[in-house]
Amino acid sequence: MLWWLSTDNVSDTTKLRKAFAGSISVIALCASTGALAQVGAPSADQGTAGQEGAESPAAATATSTEDIIVTGLRGSLQRNLDIKRTSPGVVDVISSEDIGKFPDSNVAASLQRLPGVSINRSGSRGEPQGITVRGFGGDFNETLIDGRRLSTATGGRSIDFTTVGSDFIGQLAVFKTPDVTLSSSSIGATVNISYPKPFDRPGTRIAATAAGSIQDEAGKVVPTVGALISHTFADDTMGILADVIYTRRDTQTNRVFVSGWQGGLYAPCQLAGSTAASCAPTADATSAAWATPTNRRSVTGWYQQQYGADQRYTKDERIDGRVALQWQASDDVLLTIDDNYSRQTIRTDIAGFGVWFNQGDLRNVQLDENGTTVDFTQAGTPTDFVAGTDRSLLETNQVGLNLKWDATSNLKFELDGNYSKSQLNPDGRVSSENGDIGYGGDLGTTLGVQVNGNSKNSFPVFTTYGPNGDQSRWIDPTVIGSHVTVRQAQKNSDEIKQLRFNAAWEQDNLTIKAGAMYMEDRFKIQNSSTFVNNYWQAYAGYGLPSGRTTGVPIPTSLYQGTIDTDDWIPGFSGSLPSPLLVYDAREYQEYLEGLGNPQTQTIPGFNTGCCTPPFAGTFDLALDPGSVQDIREKTWAAYMRVDFNAEIADMPFRFNAGLRQENTNISSSGLGRLPLSITPSSADPTLLTVVFGETQPITTKSSYSYLLPSIDMKLEVTDKLHLRFDASRTLTRPALNTLTPVLNVGSGQRIGALTATGGNPALRPYLADNFDAAVEWYYQRNSYLSVNLFLKNVSNFVVAGTQRQTINDVGDPSTGQPAVFTVSQRVNGPDATVRGIELALQHVFGDTGFGFNANATFVNTNKPYDETDLSTSGFAVTGLANSANFVGFYDKNGFQARAAVNWRDKYLSQFGQAQNNSAFGAEPTFVNSALQVDFSTSYDFNEHYSIFLEVLNITNETQSTHGRFANQLLDVFAYGRRLTAGARVRF
Repeated sequence: MLWWLSTDNVSDTTKLRKAFAGSISVIALCASTGALAQVGAPSADQGTAGQEGAESPAAATATSTEDIIVTGLRGSLQRNLDIKRTSPGVVDVISSEDIGKFPDSNVAASLQRLPGVSINRSGSRGEPQGITVRGFGGDFNETLIDGRRLSTATGGRSIDFTTVGSDFIGQLAVFKTPDVTLSSSSIGATVNISYPKPFDRPGTRIAATAAGSIQDEAGKVVPTVGALISHTFADDTMGILADVIYTRRDTQTNRVFVSGWQGGLYAPCQLAGSTAASCAPTADATSAAWATPTNRRSVTGWYQQQYGADQRYTKDERIDGRVALQWQASDDVLLTIDDNYSRQTIRTDIAGFGVWFNQGDLRNVQLDENGTTVDFTQAGTPTDFVAGTDRSLLETNQVGLNLKWDATSNLKFELDGNYSKSQLNPDGRVSSENGDIGYGGDLGTTLGVQVNGNSKNSFPVFTTYGPNGDQSRWIDPTVIGSHVTVRQAQKNSDEIKQLRFNAAWEQDNLTIKAGAMYMEDRFKIQNSSTFVNNYWQAYAGYGLPSGRTTGVPIPTSLYQGTIDTDDWIPGFSGSLPSPLLVYDAREYQEYLEGLGNPQTQTIPGFNTGCCTPPFAGTFDLALDPGSVQDIREKTWAAYMRVDFNAEIADMPFRFNAGLRQENTNISSSGLGRLPLSITPSSADPTLLTVVFGETQPITTKSSYSYLLPSIDMKLEVTDKLHLRFDASRTLTRPALNTLTPVLNVGSGQRIGALTATGGNPALRPYLADNFDAAVEWYYQRNSYLSVNLFLKNVSNFVVAGTQRQTINDVGDPSTGQPAVFTVSQRVNGPDATVRGIELALQHVFGDTGFGFNANATFVNTNKPYDETDLSTSGFAVTGLANSANFVGFYDKNGFQARAAVNWRDKYLSQFGQAQNNSAFGAEPTFVNSALQVDFSTSYDFNEHYSIFLEVLNITNETQSTHGRFANQLLDVFAYGRRLTAGARVRF
């Protein structure tokens, strides 16, 4: 069985090459001998669901029996099953139940019901944001719109599914084995989203939806409203379809965070129970402190870089619109033109607190058996109350043209072109405004933090806090002064031009497809901020109550209230200081700007000499040269696929073999600069300022070429029992924003946390040799059982390696030694094998209306994470987790009810944390196991009118992450339940 195949990459690759060599021979044989013996009607083409304008198997069935149109949940499940059954490769499908009625309010939420698919949530909103397929998430999965790449300005290649409305979607297809005529650029899966078109159902069709949604913590009802109209005319030779929908989601989320667990070395004098008269931790063997053994750093441990909590209120608004025109110029020529548009605006208001720690300043340190710091104190710790507003506008438009020409009864041509552009903040808006106020200096606290449990049900707690440890004065307005002020403006764009030409020859049971594709993808990014000119420190220091000459008192008129932290995270033990201060970050900045121009007048509390150019009273932004990227990627592809049907011992057999050649050229440009010096801040002893040399433009070019073969075989042992085998090679390109040629040192640094990031324009794509073997039993209508074994040998893994190094020989004023930066840079690294099994069962209990759909995926790898590996280049496969889904439903007499349970085990999400300055390389981020229960129901009064109700996260589950060990909490989000109720109209 495939499960027991050797995980040795060399041997498996050899087997794959032999299989591919055989498939190429078969192609040549078929081309020379013509069609094989006919075996019934041809099966549905795997590429059908993925090609723009193509008729799906379900549509073909509906066309042949126009008087019977099955709608509703059971009808949708049967159509999905029919496509899965007739496809030569491994594909799972979700179809709309009727025009304007998709099973879920989010595309990713629907996809997680499929075997091997799980979702990744946005912590702040709790919305399904991305998917993982067979352990491969993010950029490993390619998402197409009607067979076309969609641009995304978020920086990666994967799309954010919260930007894709599920209303008025026709079908979702998940190709787990590739179709070379469509794409081979995904190791996980290719997801194709198909939108309806006028000729799908000729005549006049109208659908409308209106709903109200409320999240229990936000407590505000917000609307969703949309309409679709489709009309054909001129004897059904012309048609137009248009739809538009407005969706709003409000979410209030409570969060507790540790922004990074940093690994390093303690001196024995820092540990609890030490009797040392003094403590001066050092790693410098030439220093005077080294003479005392208890000062020498030699004890491995991990500590919290920053600890805090906040509350976030997010307003998410989205407008989706689409127009599709079709013209049947003749019986042989079909022209389709469409335009898809989306606009998403998100605003998040944040209120909370945060405290910062340095390993060398920690005392009374207690470590557990793994080296996690579970208790400590730090003298003189400042306390910051934080406020922020994040704003983003993501606008995407895709225009496409598709021309089909049936030249003869055997020969068909297709020409498809599209232009897509996505822009993040095209209006140049300030995307992030943050303010920190608080107390420190003379009021700094000997602050303590304890870790008392597992990250899945416990968060750290303070043992002491408040000015000089006085908890009753936690938010005393008389001691609170100004600190740092941050403004940022992120601006990205992604532009895709794509042209594809296909030709197909069909005769009897033989089909030969060939074609070519050109794609150009240009990604541009830049960031402006107050870090660049150091304006963020203009009024840092907390002011006179803290014994500082910089910083100004905060008038109480800026405070907008407080937030109670009782029962902050449901199901978690731990307590927080209460309450939290609420103020508006922009109003705080405007108050400081109202103090005047410190260059023309004396303003007590101004941080004189802080900034370059001199701060003139307004928090103007400056372009960060290190953030500027301009990446242009051009790909040419040529492909051919041969399909034929035959018989083996009177059993129908389908075989297809394909080859795809892809050539890619990359041009990567950026602005480079080197640090000249680092100076300490007089306003805050933890802050550092970097002075840079001249900016220099940098451009590099690279290219690569790969041959990507695939084969699919399906044997119908009986009409109900099918066997499958698939083998392929696929690739996943690295994210465009990792291809910058620039080493970027940030302007604002902190003592003990010097960082730099570097891109790598020479990165090669991940390559995977894939094998699938499946048994499927379609034992009755709308019911089946399947077992699918898969194996993926993946090479060229892109890893975010880190190293500690000096840059341009600049010195560190906090140590008097050369500055040592933690430099993160992506490189192509090791190989790994991923193997797993998917189990799926769908059963409908006769005509009772009851049924269920259940699946489970078990996956593992030969490169699991080793928590004991302290090398800076540690590696493991990310995203792998066992998962299971269960959907029970009732659908009869117009009434539908569905309960869905989705579970995903703990998994390694990524290497790297919000603050990643560990001496042991990029620290891991794990996502804890999660189980979510959702419920939906609807009632059809007749074929035109229906009402519906949906409840998400019934059990009020949270989302949490941790670091190297289970008690190293990184984030926990409590995003509550959401209820949606509404009505639909269809004609």
